[in-house]
Amino acid sequence: MTFAEITADPATGALPSAHRRARETVEQARLADEAGLDLFAVGEHHRTDFVGSAPAVVLAAAAEATTDIRLTSAVTVLSSDDPVRVWEQFATLDQLSGGRAEIIAGRGSYTESFPLFGYDLADYADLFREKLDLLLRIRAQNPITWNGRLRPALDAADVGPRAMQEELPIWVGVGGSPASAISTGRLGLPMAMALLLGPITSHRQTVDLYREAAQDAGHDAAKLRTSINLHGYVGRTSQGARDTMYPYFAEGMMANNHQRGRGFRMPRAAFQAQTSPDAGLVVGSPQEVVEKLLAYHELYGLDRALIQIGFGGMPQDDVLKAIELLGTEVAPVVRREVGSRKEPAA
Repeated sequence: MTFAEITADPATGALPSAHRRARETVEQARLADEAGLDLFAVGEHHRTDFVGSAPAVVLAAAAEATTDIRLTSAVTVLSSDDPVRVWEQFATLDQLSGGRAEIIAGRGSYTESFPLFGYDLADYADLFREKLDLLLRIRAQNPITWNGRLRPALDAADVGPRAMQEELPIWVGVGGSPASAISTGRLGLPMAMALLLGPITSHRQTVDLYREAAQDAGHDAAKLRTSINLHGYVGRTSQGARDTMYPYFAEGMMANNHQRGRGFRMPRAAFQAQTSPDAGLVVGSPQEVVEKLLAYHELYGLDRALIQIGFGGMPQDDVLKAIELLGTEVAPVVRREVGSRKEPAA
């Protein structure tokens, strides 16, 4: 997973070009596919310190460089976009990729897109609720007739192309709001949580509320899917991974924060604390990362984890090394261990 941020190197001060970061993102997807990973994600941000203002375009380029890996936004800021265009873009991506597209729809923790596209932040929650309803309706039927308060109505509208998959997956991104977890559960949609910093147990209530709401709404609990988006890095050694990740992650927290120009300083001791077994960051040797991912699975019953590698402008060589380790030494062990735990006792 990547935000494709453009961050000055903390050691040299050099700033990569947008062209370079865009091409590096496609290269990361290609290697992730070759290494056997399941999913590649691109975030959406509408500032000049990010390349990913149009995730579907970046993912379409990645589709041409890959063959098997699934491709998703993380997230599509649905509240400030038009569901018709979102559907058209990702259905096109689905056709180009041979049925590998997904959407993680979110409200957006970075809010610069709202004034950019003429939306009022006072309508933050209502915009997402209404637009998610329309996106799901478009997925379910065509042509579509639909009426809402914050977008013009549709009358027998023909929305195309249709997806190649029988049902293009639409996940809902949830940062931890109880109301978001409950509404996602009521809809029976898969939930993609995000954990930036904090204890590994931060989303216990989120998952409980989601599952309770889904059950109350009559959804089959066995079909509910959950994932978590995390920051991390895989290195050959535990300390080496931390030494590689820290300066860039700290720079990203300062330079690419939600509120531009209002980043926060992360001392090394604070970073180290966040890499402990009980904290959120997934950093260390392959074995250490395996153990942390299995701990997340044990806590939440996750179906998948998305790891954002290289946040803060980490050099491409270091990012690629981590992707390869994640695909060849971490993912196979996690899949095997999770599979064995699901098998019924003899």
